[in-house]
Amino acid sequence: MADLWPGFAQTLIATIAVGSLYALIALGYTLVFGVLKFINFAHSDIFVLGAWTSFTSATVILTAMNVDAENAPWWVGVCVLLLAICVCSTTGYCIERFAYRPLRKAPRLNVLITAIGVSLLLQNIGQLSGVTVASKDGKSLATVPFGATPARMPSLLPDAVLNTTTVASGSLAASSKRGQVQFDQDLTIDPARSYTLIIERKDSRESRTDSLAIRIPEGFDGKLPKGQEIATTPARSPAQLAGATFTLVRQPTVPIRLIDVLIVVSSLVLMAGLQILVFKTKLGSAMRALSFNTETAALMGINVNLVISFTFIVGTALAASASFLYPMKYAGLNQPASGIWVLLGLKAFVAAVVGGIGNVRGAVLGGFLIAGIEFFGSKYISTELKDVYVFGLLILVLLIRPNGLLGKSVREKV
Repeated sequence: MADLWPGFAQTLIATIAVGSLYALIALGYTLVFGVLKFINFAHSDIFVLGAWTSFTSATVILTAMNVDAENAPWWVGVCVLLLAICVCSTTGYCIERFAYRPLRKAPRLNVLITAIGVSLLLQNIGQLSGVTVASKDGKSLATVPFGATPARMPSLLPDAVLNTTTVASGSLAASSKRGQVQFDQDLTIDPARSYTLIIERKDSRESRTDSLAIRIPEGFDGKLPKGQEIATTPARSPAQLAGATFTLVRQPTVPIRLIDVLIVVSSLVLMAGLQILVFKTKLGSAMRALSFNTETAALMGINVNLVISFTFIVGTALAASASFLYPMKYAGLNQPASGIWVLLGLKAFVAAVVGGIGNVRGAVLGGFLIAGIEFFGSKYISTELKDVYVFGLLILVLLIRPNGLLGKSVREKV
């Protein structure tokens, strides 16, 4: 049973982190449907726009400051997030104002086709080769539009394992050959655990820090006397390690990474803020009034156009927040028209439907359920079928509860 716990716990952590992102994207779908009763299929492309805007703005800022992402100040990440929110919110408003508002009284099929058209438009504009906005040594780093080449997002948020344990610290003695280290004290090392040796050495110009992995030999009994050598990787020469100080850190069996905590906390704060907005403010009351009856809400003095535009802005801002956090965990960015983005948007849409589209709490519940069945199915059944689990859950929920888990059936008066 103890052997099963690490795998289960790691899968649970990944479920909570990715489920938070699914929930943020699903909230955009459910907000628009709750007010206008149609699916904004361009919402997933707003997410892609936010991810690539985050990459482009981060690259421009880091290039202008001439610093690496690891040495960037904390406010760079905040600026990149705010820029992504501004771009996505502005785009969401323009889509609502110029694409959807003229069709508000048109048949639903017209709006659906328009939404698909807007989605294809954003995809194809995004992968055009545009103007270079950041370059280094004659090499183009970022363009607007973004082009058809995948990229890697700079890591703007700090990432570390939070639950490591410091075993010992001290100085390294001179070793006999490359890749070997000697400690200045007796140590006890568990052969079943992983250890990281953090070494800090100083030269004439600056201090340098290295992270090495301890290579535990076969048959090791756990006792490492003072002066006994042990191998590390990557290998360093004795001259590089002479006089260096060390900190020996034991890695946990279930690592909790800072980036996952930041994603979950940020997502929960945004979800709580949306909950307060929808259920505790006058603007939220107006949004809920429109979801019941647009004509009656207008007769009650509610500015229908303003509330609908605000709904689009809020939904796209949530998608922008998710689009900034997602590449902090998964740094690879596929080209804007990649099918991987489409599948990610579909999973968020499925989350909204499973939870009960139009229901804010249902979108959050659906996000965690979709992530759970995806990750636990991949862990314990088959990785190749992870998408089958997601859409299989969708079919099952629609067969049992057509309105979703938290959705309510609505009778239309004829």
